[in-house]
Amino acid sequence: MIDFLTLAIGTLAGCSLLLPLLQLVKGRDWNLSGYILAAVLASAMVMVAVFTLSPSDLPWFGSLLRGDALGGVFALVTLGVTLMVTLASLETQKGEGNPVYYSLLSFTALGMLLLSYSQDLLMLFVAWELMSLPTYVLAGFDKKLRSNEAAVKYAVIGAMSSAIILYAISLAYGLTGSTQISAVVQGFSRLLAAQSDATALASVAILLFVAGFGFKMSIVPFHMWIPDAYEGAPTTVSTLLAAATKKAGFIAGIRVLLAITTAYVVTQNPAFTMANVFAVLALVTMTVGNVSALTQKSMTRLLAYSSIAQAGYILIGFVAFSADPQSASASIGMTGSVFHVINHALMKGAAFLAAGLVIMQLRRADLGAFDGLGRRMPITAFTLTVALLALAGVPPLSGFWSKLLLFLSVSNAQFGWLALAAILNSAFSLGYYAWIIKRMYIDEADAPGRVKEPLWFVVVFAVAVGLIIGIGLFPQQAINLSSAAAAGILG
Repeated sequence: MIDFLTLAIGTLAGCSLLLPLLQLVKGRDWNLSGYILAAVLASAMVMVAVFTLSPSDLPWFGSLLRGDALGGVFALVTLGVTLMVTLASLETQKGEGNPVYYSLLSFTALGMLLLSYSQDLLMLFVAWELMSLPTYVLAGFDKKLRSNEAAVKYAVIGAMSSAIILYAISLAYGLTGSTQISAVVQGFSRLLAAQSDATALASVAILLFVAGFGFKMSIVPFHMWIPDAYEGAPTTVSTLLAAATKKAGFIAGIRVLLAITTAYVVTQNPAFTMANVFAVLALVTMTVGNVSALTQKSMTRLLAYSSIAQAGYILIGFVAFSADPQSASASIGMTGSVFHVINHALMKGAAFLAAGLVIMQLRRADLGAFDGLGRRMPITAFTLTVALLALAGVPPLSGFWSKLLLFLSVSNAQFGWLALAAILNSAFSLGYYAWIIKRMYIDEADAPGRVKEPLWFVVVFAVAVGLIIGIGLFPQQAINLSSAAAAGILG
């Protein structure tokens, strides 16, 4: 039987290593490397889909990787976003650096693929670095002052988060004698039952994991790098960071943090449980993100803060699960979280690419560039409108259903306040989303006239909008897929 996951990993690894060699070929087409990567990513997605439908043992990786539905969903999401970014880059990246650019994209995709299936903390860290290091270079790929500044800030903060994660892994290994996630969970459970002196050290390790993964998930107060990095990086790279690598941060959080919370509390103080920690982080993250977005004058910064707010919504599922992993609310919450990860990848990917096309064609990033866009770039304006309304949770678009599941999961007496806060935040966000839509369809442009919308962008927009509307009208299949993935968290 063919091991399709191993084949996908090997194909991406080979592509990552061989693409830079295209620079040595004379008379080359600079876009050839992009077409090759797009074909490899599409093939890898097919292989992962086949593997997810018929999972098998992974003889080449032993206990380092485990093929389950949860990993399959996150792998398909991250590879799909990378494919969107690759196709859009065919229009934005022109020049001799193309093979290196696409090789870095391929390495990032490989890291996210490995991260999706990681079952060992050291494997997770290696995959985390394989995903992160190329993005530091990609963030500064334009070689402009703002881009270089973004890359440096991102690299420094990213190195800090990696160091925190590695320190947490070292503590977990010292306390349990293993780097297997399942063994670490069991070891922490024994420490809790024994009430030994090491219990406090285990609590420190858990909080370090929260901080380390929080940087990539853009959870407040670990979000400070997001607006500058997203604004300074090429918009296609910002799309990758917001819609793909951020999701890889969530799969790491689910694999490690949620597994540990099934057997552990931070302290014996009932007010300081992991559920309460996640609840506070969710509330602060969604509120800070939405309030900050309202005051932005740059579209990329507005979308960056909006992305932070969306991370707060995804955390709501963590709250429901941590409060009682065996309850119906936990199942609904984690189904909502996984579903919102899928939706957010589509919504935010489409929004960032639409904004990026406007910036590329009009040479402006301020909100004034979007005045009259509905007449100047109708396809782009429609795509951005659908994406923004879906992000706000307007029915019948896909974002409505995942938000509904998340809000329902904490509608009980214990966390009813969080559900109310999330609903208010969602309504508040509609204000600045509607403001942008009003600019595109009501305000007049400074320089009227149609602007070219490149073919590959139109293709990506059509697929993204089709999925956002299609999932919104027929959500049951996506909900079933998310539910199957969420069921494997305790596996």
